[in-house]
Order: sequence, then structure tokens, then C-alpha cells
Amino acid sequence: MNKIVLLTLMLLLSACGAEQRYVVTSPDGALAVTLSLDGQGRPQYQVSRNGVTVVQPSQLGVVLSGRDLSRGLELASADQPSQVRGSYSMVQGKRRHITYVANEQLFHLRKSGGAALDIAFRVSDDGVAFQYRFPGHSAQVKVVDEERTSFAFAGDTRAWLQPIAVAQTGWKNTNPSYEAHYQMDIPVGEASPSPAGWVFPALFHTSGGWVLISESGMDGNYHGSRLQAQSPGGEYRIGLPMDAEVFTGGALKAQSTLPFHSPWRLLVVGELADLVDSTLGTDLAPPAIAEMPWVKPGLASWSWALLKDSSVNYSTQKRFIDYAAQMGWPYTLVDADWDRNIGYEKIAELADYAAQKNVRLLLWYNSSGAWNKTEYSPKGKLLQREPRRREFARLEKMGIAGIKIDFFAGDGKSMIDYYQALARDAADFHLLVNFHGATLPRGIQRTFPNVMTAEAVHGFEMITFMQASADLAPTHMAMLPFARNAFDPMDFTPTTFSEIPNIQRRTSNGFELALPIVFLSGLQHIAETDSGMSAVPGYVRDFMRDIPAGWDDSRFIDGYPGSYFVVARRAGDTWYLAGINGTEEEKTLSVDLSFIGPRIGELIGDGDSAREFARRELETGSAVKLAIPGHGGFVATFPPSRLVLD
Repeated sequence: MNKIVLLTLMLLLSACGAEQRYVVTSPDGALAVTLSLDGQGRPQYQVSRNGVTVVQPSQLGVVLSGRDLSRGLELASADQPSQVRGSYSMVQGKRRHITYVANEQLFHLRKSGGAALDIAFRVSDDGVAFQYRFPGHSAQVKVVDEERTSFAFAGDTRAWLQPIAVAQTGWKNTNPSYEAHYQMDIPVGEASPSPAGWVFPALFHTSGGWVLISESGMDGNYHGSRLQAQSPGGEYRIGLPMDAEVFTGGALKAQSTLPFHSPWRLLVVGELADLVDSTLGTDLAPPAIAEMPWVKPGLASWSWALLKDSSVNYSTQKRFIDYAAQMGWPYTLVDADWDRNIGYEKIAELADYAAQKNVRLLLWYNSSGAWNKTEYSPKGKLLQREPRRREFARLEKMGIAGIKIDFFAGDGKSMIDYYQALARDAADFHLLVNFHGATLPRGIQRTFPNVMTAEAVHGFEMITFMQASADLAPTHMAMLPFARNAFDPMDFTPTTFSEIPNIQRRTSNGFELALPIVFLSGLQHIAETDSGMSAVPGYVRDFMRDIPAGWDDSRFIDGYPGSYFVVARRAGDTWYLAGINGTEEEKTLSVDLSFIGPRIGELIGDGDSAREFARRELETGSAVKLAIPGHGGFVATFPPSRLVLD
């Protein structure tokens, strides 16, 4: 494409009365974002796809240390449009090697008196992103008092949104932790059941396509955002965290000396395949702070999921180390109160025992200081940098592989900075990190490759606590790949074939078998116990032994949010196919698997009952028939050794 054509695609400048309009398009020309300034100097944007508006005119701007940078602005200048190209690798997620291409333009807005606001727009073939930049230099800290960003939708748009809990509510005052169910297929404008608002990612279906909204590119200077509870007329506004969502004594709102910038506000736009296949959430994140070749994704045995607190003892953990070794899994997670129930010296013994079996330990920590009432320990050891680094050095010396850190306070600026400090210090001591009771990762796993996963989901442990959660589990899990798990790793802790104590499980064994492939997480903590795994057919155990936790490629096959989901993922030369049906009725699908090439695979799915397995051969093709029972699921593997010969 020559320069003149490229500039024509990227920038359209017109004047109509007092309003100025500027258009930046995607490299393929399908997506366009229009920036405009009205007669009162208020910046707005709107997004279209193939000429159809998907995001209506929406607000831009911030209030920075009392200066309203959302009105009374004029365009001082606009940089020449440019094309951004990049490539990077991920140790976890849907794709190992990723290439990113986008068109970008930076607009310099000024207010009388000299206050300045720059807005960068970046448009790729799968989405639109924009970022506020606060130029200049200052010794004084500037605070983002309010952000005026909004996302406006037509009245016929439908929404899939998760409410966020009010801070300092819930068990031991541990909310918010992003652990609610999504409200599915609701009309835009419907208020959140929580006054705290809605979390990211937020999913919308418009007449012009699907839109998934989130943010990426946190650097510790900005708070984590969400959507406000009220959205009159279908216009959703960026919301602030609640006052209590801070590290004790720390800052709530974004702040820094100048210059600094906001995270990227990102909107993936297209069909469901575009959303599920997109890597925009990591494309926009800061690059890795360092190469970390020691970071290895993998599966882990975990006693607490079904056996709870009483299982955190020396003999049970030794048994689960044996379990991991038998399954060929690299990790065993030792959960809360290990320091009191087992102790450091005996943990060191367990670490040595595990090492002899090519297994390494992950240890649980309580992140919290005064921000909740939790008593599980070790507690308070990670709050300050020097004691934290001494603790991490001790763990490294013991041969511990990583840490699971629980019970964070929310999304305040100081809490986001705490996440980053934990990840950075852990990397110095070769420790993997799993954040629990936590916020959405927002691409942090690209910046810190040792951050393997985060909870931020109404996961399996909630199913073990409440029958209502078990009843909603099939539709809930069929929703997660389209929003929560679209960009960021998710520690749902999947897969149990056993019955759950005092709970009626609603998912079939085939459904459960599919989950470690359906869900993306650098660490997959398998809920099933050693005794439960020994009771399933040998071919199921063999499959569970070989499940990768990192993927070379992924491809959306079919699905609908909250209804069903089918995905193909590749590790090396082997393709894996997995599907779950969140509805009560059987789904009969015809899917195109011709991209795999001519191969014969093995499918493992549900047998005559939901608690039985069955297997059969499955040949690839352009119209492969699949039948998934209600609340059922399946997996299939297509190794290169099983080519179909003419």
C-alpha cells in the first residue's frame, strides 16, 4: 500500500460549521474511529465497522487536579498518522508468537491557560484503542480526579455484564474480587445490581457486530477502572474504584508527576470469532521487563479444592506430590495455613521430596494487611519490600516454584502498584505468581511473564460452597471464554469427576474433561483428587497427563455467550478440540476442521450417562458433525501421526 493511499485511509479531515472530525481506520479499512470536537470544545469519538456504527458518539476527557480537560478544548495539532508493528512471544495464553499491526495517530488538545491533553488512537483489524497522555513536566503530583470516558450504544444493543461487589462486604470483608456471575443478554441501560458498577471485560452485541470493552497497559500509576452502575440511554461511563480499595494508607486515584498516561481503553469489534481469537489485551500491554526462560506453564495437583482446610497437612501434601508425579504434572499447590500446620522446615522436606519426583511446590500467601479480617496465614509477610524480598529469597533457596497470593483490596492506584511490586520482586527470585481474591490481570502477564494466572472469577471453589453456584455453573462457564478469559489467564481451578460433598454437580464428566482446554491459565490447578482420578478409565487419565498449559495457536470454532463454546488449540504439531454445552438441550453442530489437515483423531466425551465416558474416532473435514449433550462436553486430539492417507 503506497503512502498516499495509507494516509487517505488513516486520516479524513473535514470541517462542518464549528465541528471538526478526524477519522483513523484499521489497516484493512473495515474499522474506523472518528474523533470530533463540538462547538463547546468537547471531544467525542464513535466507532464504525464496515460503515455501520457500533459505538455511538461517546465522551472523552478527564479532570486532572481540578482542571476539566473534557470541555473548552481545541486541537493544537495532530501528529502524522503512522503504522505500528510489533511481535512478541507469550509463555501462556492462546498463542505463543503474536504479531500486532495497527494504525495510530496522536492528537494534541489544549485549553486556554495552557492545560494540555493528548489522546492517542490506535486501530487494528480487530479493534480500537485509545489512551490519554498528560504531557509536560512537573515536580508536583497530578491526580486524575475523574475520567469522563463513555461508551454509548444504540437502544437495541444487548449486554453481557458482570456486577462488581461493594468494597468491604462479603466473607471477612474480602470484596471486591470479581467473583459474580455475568448478567446475560440484558438490554443496554439496565442498572447494575451493585452500586459499585460493572467490571471489565464488558460484552455488547450491536446491529453492526460484537464489542468487547476492557483496558490494558497498567504501569502502577493508574487505578483499575470499571463501568458505572447507571447507564442512562445506553451510555456507559468509566467508573472509579471505591474509597476502601487501597493498600493501607495508599492512593485511590491515578496520580503521578508529569508526564504520565492512562491505560489503553480497548474495544475489540467484530464477530465472535474476532473477539475470541483477539490478543488485543496483551498487544497493548507493556513488553516483558526481562526474559524469563525459567517460567514453565503446567498443571498442578491441589488438595484444598475438594478436601478443604483439613487437607493442609504433611501426609496429605506428600500424597498429592505423588499424585502429581504419577500424572506427570510439574506442580503441587500447598494452600492456606501451611506455615502453621506444616511449618517451614517440613515444607522444605516436602520440596526436596517433590524434587526427587520432578515436581515443585507452589505455596499460598495472604496478601492482606488491615484491609480485611482474614486470619489465614502466612499473613502480612509480603506487605513491605525488604521483608518480602527476604521471604522470597528463602523460598528460592528451598526450591519453591511459585506463590499463590490471596485477598487483595480492589482496584485503587496503590493496590495496582502492589500487584506490580509483588510480580517484580517475585521475578527476581524466580517465583511464579498466581493472584487470588484479585482483580482482572489487564495484560500484566505480558509485562511480567512469571504472572501465570489470576482468579477474578466465580470459580470452582464457589461451586463447592453453594448449590446455587453449581446450578448456574454450565451457563456461567460457557460465558467465560467470551469475556473474562478472552485476554487474561483465569484460575478457575477446573475439572472434577467425583461428586462434590453436599453439592449436586450439574456438569457431565465430558464437560469437566474439556475445561483445561477451554479455559486459559498458565497454571491449571486440577480440582480432582488422586482417588477420583484413579477411578476414571485409563484413557482419560492418559489424556489428563498430556494436557498442555501453553498453546502455540488457538482458533474459535463455534459458540454463543452463555450457551456453548467449541475451540481448537495447537501445541506443537498436535491439535486439541474441546467443547462444552451450557444449555440443557443437546447441541448438534457442523464444524469446519479442514484447517487441521486430513487427520483422524480420538474424541472422548459423555457416555450413556453424565458420569460415564465414551471414546471414538473423529476425522477432520469441512463439515464435521458433533453432538454435545445438555450440560455435556468433549475433547478430541489430532496428532500428526494419524494422517488420513489417500
